[in-house]
Amino acid sequence: MNILMLVGSLRAGSWTATLADSLVDLLPLGTHASVFGELADVPHYSEDLDTEHPPAAARALREAVAAADVLVVATPEYNGSLPGVLKNAIDWTSRPRGSAALAGKRVAVISVSPSPRGAQWAREDAEKVLRVAGAVPLATSVGVASVHSVVTDGKISDPDLLRALSDLVTDLLAADPAAA
Repeated sequence: MNILMLVGSLRAGSWTATLADSLVDLLPLGTHASVFGELADVPHYSEDLDTEHPPAAARALREAVAAADVLVVATPEYNGSLPGVLKNAIDWTSRPRGSAALAGKRVAVISVSPSPRGAQWAREDAEKVLRVAGAVPLATSVGVASVHSVVTDGKISDPDLLRALSDLVTDLLAADPAAA
């Protein structure tokens, strides 16, 4: 099983990256997870650029999404929504219609915030945009509220949160017919 993670915070040492790393620690043996590390290099989506030969970073993103069995979208909340870098990634991978890398791809959405809402709006917006783009977000998602209170030594340490993340991973892997 190949899981691709799209991490919406580009900041080194971000809470969102910490959440993604903690999720990786919960994966069963035989599951491979990787983070697409070039989101900052993907140009803003434009039909003028989306030609037979799109920019290299956009092509690499599409190839990585196409090669993944499932996706994890990890989002912070910026101004009450998902960050532009994630929306841009979704735009690039939702095209061309009919043969898009994102089409039919199962996706788990996780979010993190220092606020008590756990980036709920970003999670909801990510799920909506993914669904419209042709992906299949899981019915459940996990939002980490007050993140600074649940991280110890760079990892999520709250047992209830770890259980929720583990359940999400189980749902994501079970959602794929090949994982059954």
